[in-house]
Amino acid sequence: MLLVAYLSFTHWGGLGTPAFAGLDNWTRLAGDPLMHRAVGLSLLLTVASWALQTPISLLLGVWAAGRQRGRAILSAVFFLPLLLSSAAVAIIWRALLDPNFGPPAWLGPALGLGTLDPLGGGGSAFWVIVFVAAWQFIPLHMLLYQGGARQIPATLYQAARMDGAGRLGMFWHITLPQLRNTMTTSSVLMVVGSLTYFDTVLIMTDGGPGTDTTIVPYLMFRAGFRSWELGYASAIAFTLVIVATLIALVMVRLTGFGSMRSTREGM
Repeated sequence: MLLVAYLSFTHWGGLGTPAFAGLDNWTRLAGDPLMHRAVGLSLLLTVASWALQTPISLLLGVWAAGRQRGRAILSAVFFLPLLLSSAAVAIIWRALLDPNFGPPAWLGPALGLGTLDPLGGGGSAFWVIVFVAAWQFIPLHMLLYQGGARQIPATLYQAARMDGAGRLGMFWHITLPQLRNTMTTSSVLMVVGSLTYFDTVLIMTDGGPGTDTTIVPYLMFRAGFRSWELGYASAIAFTLVIVATLIALVMVRLTGFGSMRSTREGM
């Protein structure tokens, strides 16, 4: 990180000695319209990923913590996407969404919509990235919620049943409050992961079509390893580290995660 911070004040093409450039890279960063768009897309990806993944992960995790028939087998099936590398996931979904050879080649005409190209235009490529990220990482957060739900004392639910509480009431008044710390942990991992999401974008869309999926990590890669402007790429990288760290600290502070000694405190 210290090296990246130093390089952000230089002009360097990867060879030779970096030349000190003062605040040139940072001035360019502040006025770069492509960076502004990339920041907006990264924030949208973060918010959309959290809004999609959190409720699904929570519900699946709480369900997987129960004793339903077939729970273990279905939990293992749900967990499979996490075992694949991001590169493999991106290649699989790019093939599945191919407008010439994948399901869109026959699904579109069958529905009377013509040829479908989810990754090629119409503003759908970004939302495909959101979906693929959710498909891959929901199992991780499901596992976190499953572990958290299993730590909730059964006596709480027994007492609630005696008081006449239903399933929805027990979920709202017992399960959710007891999973507060788990939700904070999951959210921090989700936010930081979304802000640094890169390999799936590179393989599936290469930042396109146009700049529809050019998020900040991809812009950093393109500046550093295609344009060989490693000083400017370092400024982008250091900004990303600072923003992700600040967001994580704010989330921990606002949720009171750091001051809680136990999920049962205050009961």
